[in-house]
Amino acid sequence: MTDRKTCAMADNIKSLSFEDALSELEKIVRGLEGGQLKLEEAIASYERGAVLRQHCETKLSEAEARVQAIVQKADGSLDLKPMD
Repeated sequence: MTDRKTCAMADNIKSLSFEDALSELEKIVRGLEGGQLKLEEAIASYERGAVLRQHCETKLSEAEARVQAIVQKADGSLDLKPMD
């Protein structure tokens, strides 16, 4: 895949929510596991799946950082801890 196509694909994927990206990734995996795709389609699907996987990992890391930023005070109330 050319760099231009990869950049365009990544830009398109950046706008997806975690749930939408995960759903599409699951469809790609099912398609690849089914073995019915032509070689070029399988390669393109695999490439898109790799970008989707990275996007999902990034979204999860961001969510984890946000959750870790929430700390419980001694009185039981919640507060936000500044993120580094």
